[in-house]
Amino acid sequence: MSFLSFGNTGPAVSDLAQLVVHRGFLAASDAGPIFDRRLRQAIKDFQAQHLDSRGRPLVVDGIVGPLTLWALTHPDRPDLALPTPCISDPPPGGNGRGRAALNAALAEVTHGAREEGSNNSGPWVEKYLSGRASTPTNWCTAFVCWSFAQHPEPPPFSFTLGARGLRNTFKRRGWLIEPTAENPLHPGDLVFWWRDQPSSWKGHVGLVHHVANGILFTVEGNKGGFPAPVQVFDYVLARMERLLGFGRIPT
Repeated sequence: MSFLSFGNTGPAVSDLAQLVVHRGFLAASDAGPIFDRRLRQAIKDFQAQHLDSRGRPLVVDGIVGPLTLWALTHPDRPDLALPTPCISDPPPGGNGRGRAALNAALAEVTHGAREEGSNNSGPWVEKYLSGRASTPTNWCTAFVCWSFAQHPEPPPFSFTLGARGLRNTFKRRGWLIEPTAENPLHPGDLVFWWRDQPSSWKGHVGLVHHVANGILFTVEGNKGGFPAPVQVFDYVLARMERLLGFGRIPT
C-alpha cells in the first residue's frame, strides 16, 4: 500500500478514517476524505497503544504504512505481547483516597457506564456532572471528580470541568509527581494529557490503575467517539503522546 499521512486526500483517506472510527480513536463527525490534524493525532494515539505483526511497538509518527494498517485491521490478534486491559482489583500500593476513587471508577466500568442518546450526554454523564453543568458537556474531569467524591470524607479538591484546571490545582498544592524507580506510579494517581496543542486550554485526565512491564493501565471516561464508555486503557509508558504529567493526592 502507499503510505498515508497528513495532507493526503481522497477515498483511501476516507476508508482509513472510518477504520479509525471503528477502532474507537476518532469521532465519526471528524471522519472525512482529508488527512487532517485530528486524524493524525488519532493515528498517533492508536500507534502509542498497539503493536505490529511482529509484536513490536508501532512507531508513533502519525503516518499509516503497512505495519500500522495491519494493526488497525487485526483487532483480535491473540498472541500480541501487549497485556489485555482488565477490570481486576488494582495491585497493592497508593493511599486510601486514591484507591477509593479508583475502585469507584472501576465499578462504573463494570456497570457499563457510557454516553447515551448523543455525544457527551445521557444519564451517566449527568450523574458525573452532579448538577454543575448541563449536557452535552465534556465529562472526563467530572468523572474523576465524581470518583473522588464517593469517599465519605470531603473531596480533596473542588469540582471542576477542566482537566487543565485540575492539573493547575495539583501544581499549586505540590501534588504533581515525576515517577521514578524509587517512586513509581500508584493505583489512584492521576494522569494528565493536553489536547489539540500543548498551549491549548483543552485537556484530558484519567486514573492510574497500575503499571506492569512498562505498560500503563488507566481508567478514563469521555475518550473516543460516541458512545464513549468508562473503560480501561493501556499505553506504552515510555512512548505516551500529549502527556502533561502525573499527580497524586497526599496520604
